[in-house]
Amino acid sequence: MEKRRLGNSGLSVSPVGLGCMGFSHASGDPTDHQTAVRVIREAYEMGYNFFDTAEVYTGIYPDGTISYNEILVGEALKDVRQHVVIATKMGVQHNEDRSLRLDSRPETIRSSVEESLRKLGTDYIDLYYQHRIDPKVEPETVAEVMSRLIREGKIRSWGISEAMEEYLRRANQVCPVTAIQNRYSMMARWHENLFPVCEELDVAYVAFSPLANGFLTGKYTPQTQFEGSQDYRADMPQYTEDGYEKGKALLELLDQLAEKKHAAVSQISLAWMLNKKPYIIPIPGSRKPERLKENLEAADILLTKEEIAAIDSRLDSMTFDVFGGHSSRQ
Repeated sequence: MEKRRLGNSGLSVSPVGLGCMGFSHASGDPTDHQTAVRVIREAYEMGYNFFDTAEVYTGIYPDGTISYNEILVGEALKDVRQHVVIATKMGVQHNEDRSLRLDSRPETIRSSVEESLRKLGTDYIDLYYQHRIDPKVEPETVAEVMSRLIREGKIRSWGISEAMEEYLRRANQVCPVTAIQNRYSMMARWHENLFPVCEELDVAYVAFSPLANGFLTGKYTPQTQFEGSQDYRADMPQYTEDGYEKGKALLELLDQLAEKKHAAVSQISLAWMLNKKPYIIPIPGSRKPERLKENLEAADILLTKEEIAAIDSRLDSMTFDVFGGHSSRQ
């Protein structure tokens, strides 16, 4: 399986990475600790070498203790540390109502990186993201701190999640940005205007929620019983009756393409972006080994430029309600 360059970092990663969030956060009760560690390690054995986590990815086990996602990732990969690329993030905390509290002050970045290093059980982080842009802190300030962390050997490269062009350019002038991590899927195409910027600056586009929080697997409907207060999917617009109806035409298209390519529906969604640009690296999340294997094998599916253009033309005519966006033609 051919690896992909991770921007300007000099690192190479599996074409599909593993978004580890769901083992601890936002997908129901956290996975049992030992099970989560085992599955993350199984992903490495399958061929994954790019693992994504964040300091804010936490959940509450049934016994009331906290699941720290970074601890799971670090424990699973500790004896293969030199063979994997670990990305984590700082700058976000969740309020009780699930709203975000943003803090990218230099002192916060400093304290966060030390805590992440401790939880991951490592002395360096391969890719360290600013998790969300903090409007109170200038991009140059964040970039300067990241530059110092690189010089100190605490991180190897840095990135910006939910990046916008002006912020990315300003930050990159101070310290070259290796990757952006933005939402991207067939239902969420509003950041495609950043593709030329990524190409110009040699920045990887790490695509989170590439399956639209599970919608593009075709396995969930408005009748799906999600897993209580720790599962955020139940509140997402694509799982309302109206939102699901708006997405049905896309699911039908995916079914047709999957049959033609002898592939799973989710694999078509991933292959579409993998074949579109060589610097796009999707990081779907799953807790099931069979799904992890299926996602990774999407990299083996070839879609021609003509097939991608035909898909995009169909997408241009569709209207979606999807988490992270709004009801509009994408």
